[in-house]
Order: sequence, then C-alpha cells, then structure tokens
Amino acid sequence: MKNIKDMTKDERGLLLYLESRAVDYGGRVDQRMMNADDFKIAEKWDSENFISFGRIVFRNINSQGANWVKLSEEALDLAHEERKERAKRMWENRTWISTDDSRELNGDPHFSGLNNQEVK
Repeated sequence: MKNIKDMTKDERGLLLYLESRAVDYGGRVDQRMMNADDFKIAEKWDSENFISFGRIVFRNINSQGANWVKLSEEALDLAHEERKERAKRMWENRTWISTDDSRELNGDPHFSGLNNQEVK
C-alpha cells in the first residue's frame, strides 16, 4: 500500500496528471505531457497494479493521446488526498486578492481612487 507522503514530488504530480486524464478524458493520456521519467514511473506502477497503463491501438490514436490509464481504487484515493493538499497549498500561496478582500483593505474602489490608478 502506497502513502502519499512517501511519494516524490514528480510521482505526486504524475498521479494528479493521470487522475485528471482518467476522469476528464476517459483514460486517454497525452504522452506529449510526459517525460521519460514519467513513463518509467507509470510502467512501474502498472507492474505493481497501482494503475493500468498502455498504448492505444493505432487506428484510435488522436491528438488527445496515444496511451491510456485506469487508476486503481488506491490510486484514486491517493490522488484525491493529494488534490485536497494541493488545493490548500495553492490557496495559501495565491498571488491575487478578491474584490471582497480589496474592499475590506482599501474601501470601495469607486470612492478610494483605486480604479483610477495605472496598472504597472
């Protein structure tokens, strides 16, 4: 059984990529978004039955990819765990503020003069 905390950053990133392809593209994987190390990891995971991974028959290859993936229940659970953690990290490190936050910090933009400032 795998533990998300024992996975490398590259493994976690690949897991989320494969999860998104499994969910949003019916399992079709765009190999242009993977490097040689990603393929080695995917093949290792395939041999461990963590995922199922392979090539699509030539006549069915299209611009969305030439490989396929199916995640095990364990892989889906770990992907979900990592997606929640990534969402939390991304929120904490965002580089923008909401209009509500801006109003709280600066007052109404129509009266504060913020809308009249040049964007640099």
